[in-house]
Amino acid sequence: MRFADYAKIYLKAGNGGSGSAHFRREKYIPKGGPDGGDGGRGAHIILRGNANMNTLLDLRYKKYIKAPHGMPGGKQQSTGKSGEDLILPVPLGTIAYEFETRKLIGEVTEEGQELIIAKGGKGGLGNTHFKSSTNQTPRYAQPGEPGEEIVVEIELKLIADVGLVGFPNAGKSTLLAATSAARPKIADYPFTTLEPNLGVVQLPDYRSFVIADIPGIIEEAHQGKGLGLRFLRHIERNRVLLFVVAANTDIKAEYEILLEELRQYRADLLEKPRLLAISKADLHPGYELPEEPQVDIPYVTISAASGHNLDALKEMLWMMMQTISEDE
Repeated sequence: MRFADYAKIYLKAGNGGSGSAHFRREKYIPKGGPDGGDGGRGAHIILRGNANMNTLLDLRYKKYIKAPHGMPGGKQQSTGKSGEDLILPVPLGTIAYEFETRKLIGEVTEEGQELIIAKGGKGGLGNTHFKSSTNQTPRYAQPGEPGEEIVVEIELKLIADVGLVGFPNAGKSTLLAATSAARPKIADYPFTTLEPNLGVVQLPDYRSFVIADIPGIIEEAHQGKGLGLRFLRHIERNRVLLFVVAANTDIKAEYEILLEELRQYRADLLEKPRLLAISKADLHPGYELPEEPQVDIPYVTISAASGHNLDALKEMLWMMMQTISEDE
């Protein structure tokens, strides 16, 4: 399945049905009073969270969505049928904005959660509502209100326990494949990963957590360079950030560049718990680094190729998440 994390759609919610201006007419009651019913509500357009989805592909190519109208009111004060709400299933982590103003409409983060992104119009009142002592036979009813018309931007920010942050070719995809059942594309050239990948990491005693492989960051990614802002937003919803830097690079310098890109994009991301995994440690004899990296966070040397320290890494991440849960 292709990954899609953005959609721009024109929405038209249903119009409300018109109220009825009907009068009671029966065999022995030729001049009965008003009995017109109210119109039905126009259909809403609603996003509904679906934990089994992980892409906005179903919405990506829908440019125009129109919901059904409410039915007009009838005689004997019968209310018209409301339009059937249009439900759009979306992955957890979906956010909707008004396109013109970028005003936040809402976000969907839980299974079954519903978010109305375009409201249907109210049905008009029937003529029974307008009867009074001075107007016994109102010959008018209220028209239904128009449904909301809006252009929305829908974005997906992946929800994962751990997000992998690193440069292209740092070994993130290899690490994801070695620690989970995910099978991302892996090759020895930059930007092999063009879309985020999710994997479930299994630990003993039925423990597990979700890890997200984010496409590689480059310098000035916060300005849109490389794959830029499109993927930086996926880091926002991760509980723990796992920085991945290759052992055959200037570890401290690369870590600080990654840190600065996150700071420039959203400074509060640096408040998340962080761990450094120094990948490709098998390039050094005995997995020993020539010198200790001068970084301000815990680190562990790993090799996805040989499995070196992968179990230790998973346990460290698990313990970090348990600490977060206790603080929440």
